Amino acid sequence: MKKKLQSIGIILLLISHSSFAQSDARIYEIINAVSADRIEADITKLVSFGTRHTLSDTLSETRGIGAARRWIKSEFDKTSNNCNDCLDVFFQKYLVKEGENDRITKDVWVVNVVAIQRGTKYPNRFIIMSGDIDSRVSDPNNYTSDSPGANDNASGMAGTMEAARVLSKYKFENSIVYLGLSGEEQGLFGGKGFAQYAKEKGWEIVGVLNNDMIGNITGVDGVISNRDFRIFSEPVPPTETERQRKSRRFYGGEVDGISRQLARYVYTTTKTYMPEMNPMLIYRLDRFGRGGHHRPFNDAGFTGIRIMEAHENYNHQHQDIRTENGIDYGDKLEFVNFEYAAKLTAVNAITMASLAWAPPSPKVVGIGGIVEPSARLQWDKVDGAKGYKIYWRDTTSPTWDNSRYVGDVTEFTLEGIVIDNFFFGVASVNEDGHESVVVFPNKIIR
Repeated sequence: MKKKLQSIGIILLLISHSSFAQSDARIYEIINAVSADRIEADITKLVSFGTRHTLSDTLSETRGIGAARRWIKSEFDKTSNNCNDCLDVFFQKYLVKEGENDRITKDVWVVNVVAIQRGTKYPNRFIIMSGDIDSRVSDPNNYTSDSPGANDNASGMAGTMEAARVLSKYKFENSIVYLGLSGEEQGLFGGKGFAQYAKEKGWEIVGVLNNDMIGNITGVDGVISNRDFRIFSEPVPPTETERQRKSRRFYGGEVDGISRQLARYVYTTTKTYMPEMNPMLIYRLDRFGRGGHHRPFNDAGFTGIRIMEAHENYNHQHQDIRTENGIDYGDKLEFVNFEYAAKLTAVNAITMASLAWAPPSPKVVGIGGIVEPSARLQWDKVDGAKGYKIYWRDTTSPTWDNSRYVGDVTEFTLEGIVIDNFFFGVASVNEDGHESVVVFPNKIIR
């Protein structure tokens, strides 16, 4: 009789576990709703402004960054009108003074375009998707020459606008921000200003998905792929304390900072719902010696990653438009693959939807099991969580490869799993099966 009851218990656990591993049909609806045609139209319009350099004309209605940002805002306004004013659309700006660096040759207002879709339960928790408005040619201080910026970064901006159109048709418990950032090419000023704005407002940022160049499939190295994309994330926050640094030396976590966990979340969500895509986890803040608009958020202590194409073509980045030795230079419309941009837009949209429907992560996760044949985990109870899932992986694995749903408890012992041989984490799960970002243990229990 005892064995029979044990078998029934195992079956019930499996049934319960499977209910939290199921896919959400709405996610597939979101993927199918993303339109390559609309993205193409948006990129084409952004290119038509001639230049979107941060220091370019702000008064013209047809040329320069002023016309571009006003048009972006008008498109967000249209999206909001179509969802019964579900978006709060506005400009956010701050003044950057001449001489701030050698790319700021005159005082300039760095103006971001913001559209906020408020969450129904956690309005102060934000998932942010960003694209850059500005563009440049070979000379970063040339703000008059034509600078189409079709891929860098009209593609990321168009993807952000399209994500707003698609996701605005749904209700989410957490807030989503669709963000157009300026000043990227002049020194990441838009991100710096908005990160400060979020700090002043007391926002809890779940994560920033910075999209910078999501439209090129033909690499300068000859590789052509419309499935590969990269996810850049730093290993640990630059704001960590000396105590946290010392703790990592003994307990691990060198590659388990908050941004790295968000990168893994994008990876897992993509492999679950878009298995044809190949997300590449890149263990770097950004490309070698280069920068992107997620960095100012990281500098402020927020979670942030960069999503971008895998195969860059440097002939079409930061180049004057010209032809030399039979090679076309310049970031022109003809070099953008709109179907690919739509795929990466869908990657962002399903990640944001999954996070926005998910409960918060546990804030405190404790772990113990020193000189024991098991690993013990504890965590704080999360409002909105139906249960919790423990993840673990080999210490050399980049992804969370093993998991166990343990129900509505706040502690659990993984028998027979030696703590020395794995890394662990805990995610909260709601009744629809949506999971929070995994939290690496931040407390040692004895």
